[in-house]
Amino acid sequence: MSNYAGDITPQEAWDILTSNPDSRLVDVRTDAEWRFVGVPDTSSTGTEPLFVEWVSYPDGERNYQFVAQLKEQGIEPGTDAPIIFLCRSGQRSIGAAVAATDAGIGPSYNILEGFEGATNDEGHRGWQGWRKAGLPWRQG
Repeated sequence: MSNYAGDITPQEAWDILTSNPDSRLVDVRTDAEWRFVGVPDTSSTGTEPLFVEWVSYPDGERNYQFVAQLKEQGIEPGTDAPIIFLCRSGQRSIGAAVAATDAGIGPSYNILEGFEGATNDEGHRGWQGWRKAGLPWRQG
């Protein structure tokens, strides 16, 4: 049993975002990743993704203001709105989902495979994840 709502595929995340107007996508990658790799485009759902770093760049230090910054962007505890967390490969977003759940936010989900997925045998990303699933995105 996990201490967040669970792991979902990129397509399942998109299905929630397009069917539940109260749901929100939170991208927890770094500013550099948003700018240079791209970001999910949820504009067709009537909302934009929220951007709150889980760790900072370049030092990789955890953002201890994460929950406070979620609240500053309108994500509040005590609602039933699904909050879906995304990172590069689906690892950092687990910590974000756990922290949000611990703060009473959610249900909080982690997107498996993240935006680009894990590295393949050649050390490259992009063979899985949000972009590979063909979901909307744009260059940051």
